[in-house]
Amino acid sequence: MSDYGLDMTITHQPLGFSYGDDVTGPMPEIRSLDQIRPSLRDPDCQGPDQVYAIAMDVARLMDRPELEKRMLLFGVVTYAAGTLGDEPIRSQGHVHRISQHSGWSPPELYEIWQGKAIIYMQEYVEDDPGRCFAVLAGPGEKVLVPPGWGHATISASPDTPLTFGAWCDREYGFEYDAVRARKGLAWYPLVQGKNIIWQHNSHYMAGRLQMITPRRYSEFGITDAPIYQQFIDDPARFQFISRPDRTAELWHHFHP
Repeated sequence: MSDYGLDMTITHQPLGFSYGDDVTGPMPEIRSLDQIRPSLRDPDCQGPDQVYAIAMDVARLMDRPELEKRMLLFGVVTYAAGTLGDEPIRSQGHVHRISQHSGWSPPELYEIWQGKAIIYMQEYVEDDPGRCFAVLAGPGEKVLVPPGWGHATISASPDTPLTFGAWCDREYGFEYDAVRARKGLAWYPLVQGKNIIWQHNSHYMAGRLQMITPRRYSEFGITDAPIYQQFIDDPARFQFISRPDRTAELWHHFHP
């Protein structure tokens, strides 16, 4: 994926990654269907044995000291093609745990590399989920999830594997309990033919889901260039990911 600023290759059989000489990253963690069954609408559904692979802390060797200093981390995820019964392949809904170094639940910036994604997000994981958005994004497009929002990443094209990169807080952690207590996020994505349809989760108050396309987050200085390349060009650009408190005024009334 050198087009995206990193010399690495995505593999699909088996799922995983290989790194170029100047790139470091961990062995990918593979999430199997059996591991994620408890989070599915139909835990007994059929689907690919390997659902997705995730590698957190991928970087060029020369960038690692700067990333550690800035408490930033770059992750790469690839999903298998296919479906999970009548559900698209997706991550488990979660909220980012509050980071001790900032005191905030950190945001996350996604960039789609292959396939099509829907980044679903909602303001609160409470009876009233607040504003709910489903952002449909294709290769090269970016989606920013603000601090504290519940969210999930969904493959929008069952025939095509989905791969994306993301800037995260180095002290990242996921909170699942509130989402699991409500049997998921406020809207369930379902596959109908080649389309994704949405079903409201009755464990939340009735509301409205807004389907939107990505925008350029110019208020954060983000450009159309690949997000890892943007870090290479300007290492301070994504400081708002690990220190969202420094851009607190931009998160009020944030619109994805």
